[in-house]
Amino acid sequence: MKEKKKDFTVKADWLRGMKDGMPIALGYMAVSFSLGIVMKKAGMNPFEGFLFSLLNLASAGEYAALQVIAADAAYLEIAIVTLVANARYLLMSTALSQKFNPKTPLIHRFFVGYGITDELFGLGIGEAGWLSPWYYYGALGISALFWALGSAGGIIAGNILPARIVQALSVALFGMFLAIIIPPAKHDKAVAAVVICGFALSFLFDRLPFIHVSSGTKTIILTILIAGIASVIAPHEETGGDQA
Repeated sequence: MKEKKKDFTVKADWLRGMKDGMPIALGYMAVSFSLGIVMKKAGMNPFEGFLFSLLNLASAGEYAALQVIAADAAYLEIAIVTLVANARYLLMSTALSQKFNPKTPLIHRFFVGYGITDELFGLGIGEAGWLSPWYYYGALGISALFWALGSAGGIIAGNILPARIVQALSVALFGMFLAIIIPPAKHDKAVAAVVICGFALSFLFDRLPFIHVSSGTKTIILTILIAGIASVIAPHEETGGDQA
């Protein structure tokens, strides 16, 4: 009876993750479609684009890599550019690991680490209590599939669609991200303050003439700065449940 209850929990968490991840998946498909057009210009076929996106799951990182691929750069240069563009996920994975029950097997942490994106990170952090890896797998699975399918679809479509339509589809990702961060901000003043500070400082970084850093580096700097200050001013009490 105990084993059956565990199986039911795994299935329920997986399905709940897929349901919550569907809006993210739809937003990803719209954005990766435009990324697929860039892949076509870099000489990729639909299968290569599908596999490329499935193994990376990073819009900025993929775009940066595609630029150096199109320039016929060396493998080492491609690896370094991708690492720099995606360095912020090292911070996110560290934070997300604290949401797991200490008894969660290490293998789950490895699999979750494969698919940490801005939106999925927000979804995982927003979970009450311990984060079930099966819930995350459900959201990750549907999101990764749609992201890869969108890339392949963009390659197939090529430049058939007008550029304005492709840009309009990309707006869906920003709306989806707002839908993730606004609900927690309504219930926690500290979270709301962090979100507002994040927007304000990000705007200043883009406007100040003496600051010239990439978007990935900017995200890393602001994450360390804002999260560090918030952890001192408004520390979050660790809570959890019995969920593995």
